[in-house]
Amino acid sequence: MEAESVEKTIDLAFHARGVTRRDFMKFCSCMAAVLGLPPVFATQIADAIEMPGSLKSSRRPSVLWLQLQECAGCTESFARASNPSVAQAVLDHISLDYHETLMAAAGSQARAARKAAMQENAGQYVLIVEGSVPASDGGIYCMMGGQSGLDLLREMASGAAFVIALGTCASYGGLAAARPNPTGAQEIGSVLPDKRIVRIPGCPPLGDVIMGTLAYYLVFKKPPALDEEQRPLFAYGKFVHEQCRRHSHYEVAEMCGSFGDSGCSKAYCLFPLGCKGQFTRNACTVIRSNMSASWCVGSGHPCVGCSERNFWDEFTPIYTLRERRDG
Repeated sequence: MEAESVEKTIDLAFHARGVTRRDFMKFCSCMAAVLGLPPVFATQIADAIEMPGSLKSSRRPSVLWLQLQECAGCTESFARASNPSVAQAVLDHISLDYHETLMAAAGSQARAARKAAMQENAGQYVLIVEGSVPASDGGIYCMMGGQSGLDLLREMASGAAFVIALGTCASYGGLAAARPNPTGAQEIGSVLPDKRIVRIPGCPPLGDVIMGTLAYYLVFKKPPALDEEQRPLFAYGKFVHEQCRRHSHYEVAEMCGSFGDSGCSKAYCLFPLGCKGQFTRNACTVIRSNMSASWCVGSGHPCVGCSERNFWDEFTPIYTLRERRDG
């Protein structure tokens, strides 16, 4: 993110991070698998990241990351993608030009870096927004450098090629927008009605889905195929219930009756304990969280439906099944 890092080749950036060529190709293969692409696309992903020609030193498509009304959980998830050293080398050294949590600069220096990146990459950068937008009282509930998050979002989105609403708060309003919503929190789509937006919901979203969406953009110069909610189909095309390893138990009515009972010890279905997997679209069971270590149901906890619209209002109490309301 510093000026001198822009001049580094990707090979030097990897070397500085201790990333070998083999690690890099494993990362590209992982991204191809996440996107549901044939293995041959691993090479195309590698080529897109390296940008061969001019000694591989051409600047990558710029990524700006704006944090609004959030808990930094999306940033934490991104930092724990399955190949964090490679992911951070690709984004930190090559294209992540603004992220107040991860960048070294702060205050006026951070604002200067943001404005420079917006000017130099106008119409070409990707804007990632983490957190909901508090719109009540002119947006005073989220201020940065004397500017409201509401105004800053509009300013940064104006020059973006497309916008990623990262996490359930940015995608749907999340916890902050749950009743009674004192700050008037909104999803970013309501503030940017004319902007092309890709939603990657989840509380937090899966790190590899974030990286996969960016990798797809690098290769094909456009966002991946989306569903009716503008979510990437490769990650949100199926219900959690359909892909769950406990699904076979559901089919024969083998259910957990209470936490810690014999059914739980046999990994029976958690539906009676409030699992919302039947109503939730996500790839948790396939991609998983925390460097692919596990996921909610894999750890013995019901799916809470965190990647669905209004889940705080419609899917709580967490351990009770509720019939979902329309609208």
